[in-house]
Amino acid sequence: MTHTSPGHVGAAGDTHGSASAPVGELVSLASQQLTELVRGELKLAQAEMVEKGRHYGRGGGLFGGAALVGVLALQALVVTAIAALAVPLPVWASALIVTAVLGVIAAVLAVRGKKQVTRAAPPAPEQTIDSVKADVAEIKESAKR
Repeated sequence: MTHTSPGHVGAAGDTHGSASAPVGELVSLASQQLTELVRGELKLAQAEMVEKGRHYGRGGGLFGGAALVGVLALQALVVTAIAALAVPLPVWASALIVTAVLGVIAAVLAVRGKKQVTRAAPPAPEQTIDSVKADVAEIKESAKR
C-alpha cells in the first residue's frame, strides 16, 4: 500500500493536482499582464503630465512676460500723463498731480481689499462647521432614544 500526501498526483490518473497547475499559471499570467498594463498606463500618464507641465511652464513664462510688459506700459502711460500736464504747468507740478492721483487710487484699492479680507475672516467654513455640529447633535439625540 502506498501512502500519498495531499496534493500529490497519484499513478492511477488522478488529475486533481495537474488541473490546478494550469489555473495557477493562468492566474499568474493574468496577474503579470495586469501589472504590465498598469505600469504601461502609469508611464503613459507620466509622459502626458510631463508634456502638460512643459506647456504650463511655457504659458506661465509668457504670462510673466506679459505682466512685465504691462507694468512697463502703465509706467509709460504715467509718464505720458505727466508730459501732457507739463504743457500748461511746470513739470514738477504735473508729476505731483499724477503721483497724488495714483496714491488716491492705491488707497481706495487698499481699503476695498481690506474690507473683502475682513469679510472672509476667519478662514474657516463656518456654515459647514455649524451643519456638522447640528448633525452630531442629531445623532446623539437619536442614540439616546
